[in-house]
Amino acid sequence: MRAVLQRVTEASCKVEGEITGEIKLGFLVLLGIEEADTEEDLNWLANKITGMRVFGDENGLMNKALADVDGDILLISQFTLFAQTKKGNRPSFIKAARPDKAIPMYEQMIKLLETLTDKKIATGIFGADMKINLVNDGPVTIIMDTKDKDNH
Repeated sequence: MRAVLQRVTEASCKVEGEITGEIKLGFLVLLGIEEADTEEDLNWLANKITGMRVFGDENGLMNKALADVDGDILLISQFTLFAQTKKGNRPSFIKAARPDKAIPMYEQMIKLLETLTDKKIATGIFGADMKINLVNDGPVTIIMDTKDKDNH
C-alpha cells in the first residue's frame, strides 16, 4: 500500500463537475492499493497518516499532528501509484489491486481513518475520472509505502 500525503490549506475533488469531497487544513492522501496488501498494511498506514507530525508549532517547527491542528483528510484512491515504468513508455499497473480487492480495502481505510480521527473523511469516487484541486502547504509531500514499514 502506498500513500502520497500532502499537507494542504485546502483541497477538493470533483467528479463530473460536482464536488465529492473538500477540506480546508489537513492532508490530501492519494492511496494506492496493491494485490499483496493486507489488513496489517492498512492499520500501519492509517496510524502513520494520523500520527504524522508535519504541522507547524509555535516555533514554526513541524511538531504537530493532524489532531493537534483540528485537520481533516481528503482520501483519493489512486491505482497509478503502482505504475511500473521500467520498460517502454507506457506504464504497467499489474501490481495495482483489482477493484474486487481494492474497493473493500479503500472503504476499510475510510472507516479506520474516521475512527482514528473521530471525523468524517472526505473522499473522491473510486474508479471515477476525478479532478483534484489543492493548495499544498510548504510544500510538504511525503511518500509512504507499507513495504518499507520495517525500516521506519
